Amino acid sequence: MQKRFSVGLAAAGLAAVLALGLAAPRAADDPPQFSPWSQAVNLGPVVNSTSYDACPTIAKSGLSLYFRSNRLGGYGAMDIWVAQRDSLEDPWEAPVNLGPTINGPYGEYCTSFSPDGHWMVFVSDRPVSEGGCGSQDLWITHRHNKRDDFGWEPPTNLGCVVNSAAQENGPAFFEDEATGQLLLYFSSNRPGGLGGLDIYVSSAISDEKDAFGPPSLVMELSTAYTDYQPVLRRDGLEVIFASSRPGGFGYPDLWASTRESTTHPWSTPVNLGPLVNSAAYDFHPTLSFGGTMLIFPSERSGGMGGADLYVCTRSKLRDQH
Repeated sequence: MQKRFSVGLAAAGLAAVLALGLAAPRAADDPPQFSPWSQAVNLGPVVNSTSYDACPTIAKSGLSLYFRSNRLGGYGAMDIWVAQRDSLEDPWEAPVNLGPTINGPYGEYCTSFSPDGHWMVFVSDRPVSEGGCGSQDLWITHRHNKRDDFGWEPPTNLGCVVNSAAQENGPAFFEDEATGQLLLYFSSNRPGGLGGLDIYVSSAISDEKDAFGPPSLVMELSTAYTDYQPVLRRDGLEVIFASSRPGGFGYPDLWASTRESTTHPWSTPVNLGPLVNSAAYDFHPTLSFGGTMLIFPSERSGGMGGADLYVCTRSKLRDQH
């Protein structure tokens, strides 16, 4: 399982401001691109179980939802499962285990898909004797048919330049359309960071997009607290991640940061507010391709298991320019 941290206190003063539903700081003449997020709602008993369901990733098509679970029927401590649906209007069908090519006797966790849908990076705690670099690592796998959720090839470790002897988790692909550069964001508690977990970014160094260079710390998103599991909107101008920094409603909460362009620094992160966050453990978000659906796990009361998946939505108000 992902490393857990002790519970901290929420800041009541900031909470009053965040309750207004503000998404991020902006100039007075810059109208919001999206409406505020709606109240988070449990995804229900078809997807969730009485076990621990977390680390969701929604496919570009919106028709596949990957997540990790320790429910019955798996191969190890945590496995990756996928729920599918026939259309965006249809409900999710019962989740299916990805099978022994991806899952094994150790723990498999959070996933991310390359923009073309042919590559998946996921987290595993398989040991050095099985090809790991230590603790949790990022692994990569390929499929020829981007619509085949069960066509993944045997995975390989991303290597001990991207990975370390410490913990790497929460991967998130982003392709900068302006430059064609493929980036991999993730979190790590490797030496040299600022807090418990920090956010890093690495650039693809091969035409096959299966190898990445040395990661760099994303200073604007990292603090002396725990900052982890980022997900980027497809234009790269918004990032949502989990953080234990002060000013939240629980420990951790989901926070968002924006930027004017992919060459600009990230803005000061803002808490997503009490309609999304709770006094419990809210973490690892995933965004739909259009940026209007947010799915994340939470340990809040009223769920079905140790953690359940929740969903909230927002409307697009204007195009970015």
